[in-house]
Amino acid sequence: MEGEINNFIMVWATVFSSLCYCYTVDKIFPQGLTRRLAILPIACLFIYLPLNLTTIHLGGTTCFFIAWLASFKIILFAFNKGPLSTSKSIPLSRFIPLACLPIKFQQEDEFTKKPKKKSALNYFIKIILLAILIKVYSYRETIPEKIIWFFYCLHIYFALELILAVVASLARGLIGVELEPQFDDPYLTTSLQDFWGRRWNLMVSNILRPTIYDPVRSIFTIFIGRKWSVLPAVVAVFLVSGLMHELVFYNIGRVKPTGEVICFFLLHGVALAVEIALKRALNGKIWLPGIVSGPLTLVFVIYTSFWLFFPPFLRGRADWKGCTESLAFIEFVKHRHLISPNNFPCPFL
Repeated sequence: MEGEINNFIMVWATVFSSLCYCYTVDKIFPQGLTRRLAILPIACLFIYLPLNLTTIHLGGTTCFFIAWLASFKIILFAFNKGPLSTSKSIPLSRFIPLACLPIKFQQEDEFTKKPKKKSALNYFIKIILLAILIKVYSYRETIPEKIIWFFYCLHIYFALELILAVVASLARGLIGVELEPQFDDPYLTTSLQDFWGRRWNLMVSNILRPTIYDPVRSIFTIFIGRKWSVLPAVVAVFLVSGLMHELVFYNIGRVKPTGEVICFFLLHGVALAVEIALKRALNGKIWLPGIVSGPLTLVFVIYTSFWLFFPPFLRGRADWKGCTESLAFIEFVKHRHLISPNNFPCPFL
């Protein structure tokens, strides 16, 4: 565990140094080919760096933050686009967290409706539910597999929202700005478009739009017009999302990719494109009420997760690794005479 922590420190030290370099390049080369050639290698470095970490909690999180989000932001930055490129100069103290953390500054616009903030009670309830789920795993041998997988769906949602909320809170405290929320109650979704575009992991949607969606839509607008160019753009976004999830999964389990995760996101991309096409073709003449379309959407997401998302996730023994890593961390802390691991039995061992 100590070796992994040392690698983690080295990886993030390299990330911070690289971002300082990009910040300096921006001052020397404000635009042009030289700027791009100077910055784009950093995006490639960010994709490679998380491979030096092998744990789920440190490696998986770093892969998501750096290999995916930060590398995409750096690519946009090289072309004077994205959240790192604004009309006003960003101080280095804001540039670094904005680049390497899944956060987005709230726009200070009097005509823009401020996003609703979730209460501390909301997060407290999710912490309690997550703790209950972990306890339930102790009885996994007596619970049907599909029920356990459904609990994994809830676990992923609760854990992601809590982790991103903690990161946002730390960033808010460090740089003193309001941040946009990362999730918006995905269980209240009314359609696939609503789920993926407005409720689930909004930081990913925000970074995929300028890097993939907008360029692909611009290209296809030439051939099929702006109205229908949205369809290939949506499919392209989900294809790239699938590729990046494969990278994250490889980082977590170090198991050879099978393409199932890409198929999962491609399936959702095609389904979402069909949904958008039907909405535009019918022009509101036929529609399902949210009380019907919402549960159908959630069933589709959960069922396809069971089919294509969880098998490769579990093939890498992510559940077992996550638990043993937690115990290893407790053992690491124990040697500092702070806590005993005997009070934390692993339900997967």
